[in-house]
Parts: sequence; C-alpha cells; structure tokens
Amino acid sequence: MSDNWKELFSSAARKTRPSPVRELLKVIKQPGMISFAGGMPAPEVFPIDQFSEGSEKLVSEGTSLLQYGTTEGYDPLRSFLAKWTAPRMGREVGLDEILLTTGSQQVLDLFAWAMIDPGDVAIVEAPSYMAALTAFYNHGADFASVPVDGEGMVVSELPALIERLRKEGKKPKFIYTIVNFQNPAGATMTVERRKELAAIAERYGLAIFEDDPYGYVRFDGEHLPSIFSFDKAGNTIYAGSFSKILSPGVRIGWVSGPKDIIRQMAVFKQAVDLCSSPITQVLTYEYCRKGYLDSHLPNIVQDYRVKRDAMEESFRKHLAPQGITWVKPEGGFFYWLNTGNIDSGELARKALEKKVAILPGAPFCINPEAGIHAARINYTFSKPDVIEEGVSRLAQAIQEMKLAAK
Repeated sequence: MSDNWKELFSSAARKTRPSPVRELLKVIKQPGMISFAGGMPAPEVFPIDQFSEGSEKLVSEGTSLLQYGTTEGYDPLRSFLAKWTAPRMGREVGLDEILLTTGSQQVLDLFAWAMIDPGDVAIVEAPSYMAALTAFYNHGADFASVPVDGEGMVVSELPALIERLRKEGKKPKFIYTIVNFQNPAGATMTVERRKELAAIAERYGLAIFEDDPYGYVRFDGEHLPSIFSFDKAGNTIYAGSFSKILSPGVRIGWVSGPKDIIRQMAVFKQAVDLCSSPITQVLTYEYCRKGYLDSHLPNIVQDYRVKRDAMEESFRKHLAPQGITWVKPEGGFFYWLNTGNIDSGELARKALEKKVAILPGAPFCINPEAGIHAARINYTFSKPDVIEEGVSRLAQAIQEMKLAAK
C-alpha cells in the first residue's frame, strides 16, 4: 500500500511546495553554523518569569481551561487586544470583529479558505512573505505583483494592473501587503500610500489583507496608523501576532476585520482545529493584564535595535567593499541585500560551506528570477559578536565567488 500513496494524493497535495526555511532548519543545526536564515526571535528576550505567573490561573481554573474553548477565542484576551490595538486601528473593534488564531499563519490559511477559488488572483508585493505565497498557492490562487521600494508597496501601479487583469478575464480578489518592516524587504509603507491603497480597494471592490506581525517592533521613528484606520468601506482585515512581541511558542495570532469575513473565517476554523489552545490564551491574557506586554516590549525593541546596529556596522565593514547594497530597516527582523551580479542561490550554497546560512531571494518572489540578486538576512536571533563573525564569513564567500568568476 505504501507505494500507492502518491497515486492517492489529492491534486492539491501533488502541487504543494515545501518551505525553504523549514527545509533549511535541518542544516542550520550543524555544530558551528551561524544562521541568518530564519525569522526567529531571540530566546534571551523571552519573559519566562513574568509569563509563568499566569500558571496561578491554571491552578484556580484548571478544569475549565483543560476543556475545549470557543472557536473565536478567549473573550478577555480578545477584549484586551481590541483596546490595546485601538490607537493603531483608529477605533476599538467589537468582539464580533476579532478572531484569535493559532499563530498569524493560520490567519492566512483561514482567509484563503474564505476568499480563494482556483484561478482567483492574489495581488502581492514583489518580494513578499514566502509562507503567505505558499498558503495562497495551496488554495489555488494565481498571482500578480507590484514592486516594493523604500516606501513600501508602489500602490500607484495597482489601478493599471487591476484593469489589465480584468480585461484578460482574470479575477483579482484581494491585495496582500506587509505594511511595517516588510518581510523580506524591510520597507515600511508611508501614510500617503496607506490612504491611497484604501481608496483603490474601495474603487475596485477588492479586499486588503494588512499583515503586521512586526509593527510594534519599531526602533526608529513614529508608529504609523494602519490601513484599516483609513478604510471607510470595510474592505480591510488586519492580522497581528504575539510571536514577535511575546514568543512564537504561545502560537497566538489575531485578525480584526468586518464581522462578515471574521465570521466566515471562524466557521472554517471550526473545521481546521476547533479552537486554539485555551491554556496559552489564558496565560497570555494574564501576562497582558498584569501590564507585562507593555513593560517588556521596550526590552525586546532595545535588544533588537542593538543587533540591527551591529549588523549595519558589520555590513559597512565587510559587505560594502564587495559592492553589496542594502537599506537600513527602521524595525522588524530583516535586511534585504542587493547582491549585484552575484546569484544569491549560489551565494547561499557557498555561504553554507563557510557555516553561515542565509536565504536567497527567489522564494520570496512569484517570479523567481526577480529575486536572483537579493538575499534576506535576519539579525534578531544572533548576538552582536556572532553577527560580526557571520557577516565576515559571508564576505569571504562573496570574495571567493568573485575570484572564481575571473
């Protein structure tokens, strides 16, 4: 029977693509390997003592917390998030406008269940978050893209793109954007472009998926209002996550939006996992209720700012002389390197020989050729001295490739 499994797979299973990051995790566990490849928070900033205080609630309410929870999520945590995010959202959303999920990755999947028929077009940024592209692809989406520059998605290109797609008989459904410290490009969309994007979506009757897992991890400048806050037509959903501001292990994300789409996503969640863990939701709520989210977040921001600055200094020292260029991010987790005429896939393989892992740009683009001369570099996981050593090794790999090409 085992030989027949591939013959029995669904058409969707036959088309799935593995995550380059998850595949690379097997390699980066080798002794001596320095990883700039993942998007992992630093374990030293996890607030273990404060988070564990919530275990008192497990003792006092253990029976109910070990039972199934509601699909929509733990009401006190939903209420907290509605109030906590109100300054960014422009208002406090109602409980029927917010859904807790098992990580923000589940938001992508539930949204795809609710929105995508095979052949529908998802308009995405170039480059974009690879796991979002995979989620939409696995649900049968086709893609169109607009570029990202230093001010985020170039939204002025959207009207012509949407009109061209419709003339070709294609059906664009939604626009997916990572507004703050974009993964992988590190760019932040300006307020003017956020307003323009909301207006374009209203004009053409499209939805907006505003993904913001990094927005509260800002090092420089002021926090910006969400696209959701400018959307008067109710076309936008906003996704957030505790993965970057508490820990990824709690596996709690959230999505806010009009009640019709939130309800539909909740219906699909009933079939996907019934509910997210009541235990982690309660522990997270207790952490937030006691003020630890607000008091500890500056520690996370400061830790990552130091690492970002260390990587910036290392780039200037080791990579600038090699002709590599980049834009300094104001927050978030990533640099996006322009490798010039160097193939970033070949560079990634050469870097592994030096025991440093990076991600080439191709998996972040719907047209892989568009990312062939770019690479994503993470700075949050490694300490400054490790960052210096890793960037030095990467520079050695680049230099050896240049010498070999002569």
